[in-house]
Amino acid sequence: MYAIVNIAGQQFKVAKDQHLFVHRLQGDEGASIEFDNVLLVDNGGKISVGAPAVKGAKVSAKIVSHLKGDKVIVFKKKRRKGYKKKNGHRQSFTKIQIESITL
Repeated sequence: MYAIVNIAGQQFKVAKDQHLFVHRLQGDEGASIEFDNVLLVDNGGKISVGAPAVKGAKVSAKIVSHLKGDKVIVFKKKRRKGYKKKNGHRQSFTKIQIESITL
């Protein structure tokens, strides 16, 4: 059984006991959260497609940890002008574990 769910503006294919890295979510570590914007559910070959979401379907998950991703270097340069700009960025992520998919 799997589902396609919209989490923080992105779509993920999730299954039970799967770990995911999503954009930073509100909540403490160990807290349970539910996502009700389920776009598709496959229950043993029986596929339910929502318009835009499947009614009554929910995905429950547990927040495992909050962390930061790898550093991304942004370097801008204009040749022969002496212009250089170096900047870095680390995206905040939340690691979640999918606990159940209900219809």
